[in-house]
Amino acid sequence: MRRTRPDSPLPETILIMPHTRREFLTAASLRAEVLDRARDAGDALRAGAERTEPVGQTTVRLTTRAMACDFAVLLNPGPVEQVATASEALDLVHVLEEQMSAYRADSELSRLNQIAAARPVRVERRLFQLLLEATRIAKATDCAFDPTAGPLIELWRWCRRHNRIPSQSQIDEARRKIGIERIQFDQSAETVQFLEPSVSLNLGGIGKGYALDRIGEALTSRGLSDWLVHGGHSSVLARGTHADLGGWPVGLRHPLFPNKRLGTLLLKNGALSTSGSGTQFFRHGGKRYGHIVDPRTGQPAQDMLSVTVVAPTAAQADAFSTAFFVAGLEKSIEFCQNQSEIGVILIPPPLRNRKLCPIICGIPDEVLFFADTEVSWENVDRRTNATAPRGSHAMDRHGSTATDRGAVGRNDGSRKR
Repeated sequence: MRRTRPDSPLPETILIMPHTRREFLTAASLRAEVLDRARDAGDALRAGAERTEPVGQTTVRLTTRAMACDFAVLLNPGPVEQVATASEALDLVHVLEEQMSAYRADSELSRLNQIAAARPVRVERRLFQLLLEATRIAKATDCAFDPTAGPLIELWRWCRRHNRIPSQSQIDEARRKIGIERIQFDQSAETVQFLEPSVSLNLGGIGKGYALDRIGEALTSRGLSDWLVHGGHSSVLARGTHADLGGWPVGLRHPLFPNKRLGTLLLKNGALSTSGSGTQFFRHGGKRYGHIVDPRTGQPAQDMLSVTVVAPTAAQADAFSTAFFVAGLEKSIEFCQNQSEIGVILIPPPLRNRKLCPIICGIPDEVLFFADTEVSWENVDRRTNATAPRGSHAMDRHGSTATDRGAVGRNDGSRKR
């Protein structure tokens, strides 16, 4: 087991912050302004589309704006040709936004929503596969994740903006419009049909992860083996390794104090996504309401502070992090114990005057650090469902803080053990 020496600080990492689910596929998405702080990549970058800059001395970053958030590719230093390759791959996110946005009238998904109640609609093959995957995850999680839950999301979003609480009749009306059982797929013809006119699809809980998967496919097919790509600092996909660490260090934000780092996970050949409402909430009548809604009850989920999922694909990590946040502690652990490819860090609200107590299932000890604040954590054994309590652990607090662009400085420390 490779250890990080106390005198050998972690290199820069990408800091992951829980994000507002289902709010990123919006018509307000804009291309990022031209910014080239580090070097001239010449024809490698299309004007106005992306920016390239070094992160410290060991990472090159390309970014672009789409789906109402920043997408970025991080590379190890290398020939300028890899920057051109990564730039082309990153551009794919704009094509996918035009296809998947439920808020653009001319997107393929919007056209599907408009006419699928009248007749079967043939869908582009990769989008059809994504819809099947979203439906599969919905069934597997007892619809804690539901791609038809858009009416509920929009209802609570409107109430949050106006500091109101929806009435039970409004919630019931929205819930009558959702349900994956009202969607019919023909896999041979690759068509989709809605069985009721009120049904619609919204890929806000899985689309960003899917975009990362597609970007990753493009990077790999063009010969790049070591890279990290993220969307909005909450969804990450990584391949290979950064420097000699055996993976890419991914910082996890504290769910209650977003300027603090809770921990670091070394991610290699996998994906990670964090869902939480520690900062995305509103108060009404003395009660706190988060932004992640349980489609089964119509009410905001209340039992978790944050959930981080590690999975083979970014689409899976995206959807399962939402589902586990809604499903709560016991159901999420039960699911992960039967799915060897899915790992999770569950953080419930602490008891008064107590430390945070992350519950970890399916993530190896040697890839996870805790940092910046003391926590008391438990590791769940997949085989026995027993929890193994650990002592308080904290990394030394000598690292620089996250920048406003999401890059983290260096933190000294040792692994959890």
